[in-house]
Amino acid sequence: MAESDIVRAAVETIAESTADGIIAPLFYLVLGGAPLALAYKAINTLDSMIGHKDERYRWFGWASARLDDLVNFIPARITALLLVLSAGILFRSWSVMRRTWRILLRDGGSHPSPNSGRPEAAMAGALGVQLGGINRYDGLQIERPRLGDPDQPLTRAHIGLALRLMGWASFLGVLLGMGLLMVQG
Repeated sequence: MAESDIVRAAVETIAESTADGIIAPLFYLVLGGAPLALAYKAINTLDSMIGHKDERYRWFGWASARLDDLVNFIPARITALLLVLSAGILFRSWSVMRRTWRILLRDGGSHPSPNSGRPEAAMAGALGVQLGGINRYDGLQIERPRLGDPDQPLTRAHIGLALRLMGWASFLGVLLGMGLLMVQG
């Protein structure tokens, strides 16, 4: 793989992991405590393990993938909004925040997943890069829609910036969760 493909895969993974691995569990922790957060992680892990479109797991994997789509619907959108805010904070720029918002609205729904495209589009907008394109799974090439604009080529530095955006989104998510818990009293 070319370095830009590796960077793209890493940045896409960071965006999706911000939603699946941080904001969604936090969302369910606030909503229903540890039992609901653990139930979410079980659903998400099941999707990761068998939610593939191969013959062996077609029907069982289909069910786990659809359930994962359902439980990630709201958290993915919250994550995208938190990434928009994080872009403004990290880059100290209203124009970057506006660009992130514009790319989120324009490209967030074009991903085959009903949820993954939102945080990935927000991440692409925040970094001023284009994500998506050709991915390879088990030797097969799969074309994903392009998210973002190719304002600059992907470099290793974008991985560090994506991780910093993940950190800011996580911090904002924790603050939001704490605020909601305080209001619930």
